[in-house]
Amino acid sequence: MTELGQLSLYLVTAAMTCYLIATVTFAIDLSRRVASAPSRVREPQLVAAGAPAEAAGSATADAAALPPATPVNGAARTAAGGAAEPATGSGDAAGPTQVRRRAAAIGMSTFVLGALFLLIGIVLRGIAAGRVPWANMYEFTMVAVFVASALFLGIQRRRDVRYLGTSISLLAVLALFLALTVLYTDPAAVQPALQSYWLAIHVSIASSAMGVFAVAATTSVLQLVKDRAEHRGTAGRLAAKLPTADSLERLSYRINAVGFVLWTFVLISGSIWAEHAWGRFWGWDPKEVWSFVIWVVYAAYLHARSTRGWEGRRAAWFSIIGFVSILVNYYVVNFFFSSLHSYSGV
Repeated sequence: MTELGQLSLYLVTAAMTCYLIATVTFAIDLSRRVASAPSRVREPQLVAAGAPAEAAGSATADAAALPPATPVNGAARTAAGGAAEPATGSGDAAGPTQVRRRAAAIGMSTFVLGALFLLIGIVLRGIAAGRVPWANMYEFTMVAVFVASALFLGIQRRRDVRYLGTSISLLAVLALFLALTVLYTDPAAVQPALQSYWLAIHVSIASSAMGVFAVAATTSVLQLVKDRAEHRGTAGRLAAKLPTADSLERLSYRINAVGFVLWTFVLISGSIWAEHAWGRFWGWDPKEVWSFVIWVVYAAYLHARSTRGWEGRRAAWFSIIGFVSILVNYYVVNFFFSSLHSYSGV
């Protein structure tokens, strides 16, 4: 089993390397997309029959200076209403404003490879330890990163969210680096209090919720970047290619709603497990208190967003504060508080 544990460590390190490559290539994709986009595009003007020749000539010159027509439903529209010509070429090369996103393709490929390495590393870690692989902070971090990666890839299948790639990949690199350098422990059996099927239920939901909230918080940060650019009337190299702030806010809200449901089950399953292990449902342990604080923060966020119209910046900051409270619960409470839930193994 020692060999499997060592192989798991190698795979997690390889996953971190893939995420690092993905971070760089996604960032290159963003910069190239901005650099290739024209700052201003003039639309052609139709000239009525019998208009002066100067006006017609001006309109013709303007139209000639424009990029080729963008394909719409497989055909390019003509300005004068003539027969439509079939579109040729791939969608990536339809016009000068659409460049081939090779960097994004490399980023997605390395990101998928990193997630695959991480998944195999998690499985091998569980086999080496002879239990589910999320009983300490090192394993918990791996699972949370994988869930965040899977969520990003799942959303990408329905809509183009590659603009999130740089942030999600960088977050994965930082989390795995911290896990490998600070949180790592050798695979081993768990203490008697954790030898329960509730370990598979309660902790797996908690790590999944953390990964979901991480993606939502990342989206909220980008929302603030875009919102600031929109209000100032300027667009930097990043903000220029982000969706609207409203679109980012709606995406973050939906992800947070899923995370809130998961965190609700965290509290419920944790209370049931506490009653089985310690004979009480709630004991005001620091970890229990902070878990409830997290639930209250996200409940207030969802309530304010849905009933009082708290959208825009206030909603984004609420989402970010909620994730910061999760980080406090995960790192500060585990390291600096005396708790019955101190299972970091560090």
